[in-house]
Amino acid sequence: MALMLVQMFPQLLTVVAIFLLLTWLGDVYPVLGIGSRLALIMVYLGGALGANTYLMYGFFNTVPQSLDEAARVDGAGHARIFFTLILPLAAPILAVVGLLSFIGSFTEYVVASVILGADPHTSTLAIGLYQYVSTENSSNWGVFAAGAVLAALPPMVLFLWLQKYIVSGLTGGAVK
Repeated sequence: MALMLVQMFPQLLTVVAIFLLLTWLGDVYPVLGIGSRLALIMVYLGGALGANTYLMYGFFNTVPQSLDEAARVDGAGHARIFFTLILPLAAPILAVVGLLSFIGSFTEYVVASVILGADPHTSTLAIGLYQYVSTENSSNWGVFAAGAVLAALPPMVLFLWLQKYIVSGLTGGAVK
């Protein structure tokens, strides 16, 4: 119930709490404070965990119980069942979760701008692209558009690489 309650609120609503937490944490451990890429990675990892929990839960509920039972009858232990049966069947959902997490963190602006600030040496792609159109007098829309087109390439390449895993989940069956 607590996990579901936390997931009901988007990460954008937690920006103030994240800022205060990282400010306090930066006083104790400077490497995890405001302006740190490691702090941004930790915040993204925490957000990806919450956002995709029920997606994976729903997928794992579709894996037939008879596979576990058949493997137990054959003498397989818990680790062998997980690594040789369940994990290969979970490749499609792991590909989807990886793709969604990558796109979400790759294009996210608000949390990254709060944590990293305006330092051009640590800014993300979204923050850097926003700098081209943020000023009132010099809006470089051409450079912004070219950057946006180039920024679409990594997610597209990742999707094309993960496409075989996603399609295998749609076309393949486990129980024969």
